[in-house]
Amino acid sequence: MENFWSSILYALAGAIIGAIVTFILTKRKFEKDLAENPPVNENMIRAMYRSMGRQPSEAQIRQVMKNMNQSKNAPKSSKKKK
Repeated sequence: MENFWSSILYALAGAIIGAIVTFILTKRKFEKDLAENPPVNENMIRAMYRSMGRQPSEAQIRQVMKNMNQSKNAPKSSKKKK
């Protein structure tokens, strides 16, 4: 009976340690990806317009941000159009 409880204890300890290690590695990967590819903000949109030789209005910047937010929230279709 003692073997049974010790094996359960080892399995539980292994699961807890595995969860902690997985959490730490996932967090580190997420932070690295976020640093390499930061989310687009209004300053980036202004810089994009300026690189094209245009002075954007606030309405244009808000419209681009609105369109980007809509495209993130739009459901993705799994069917390919022919």
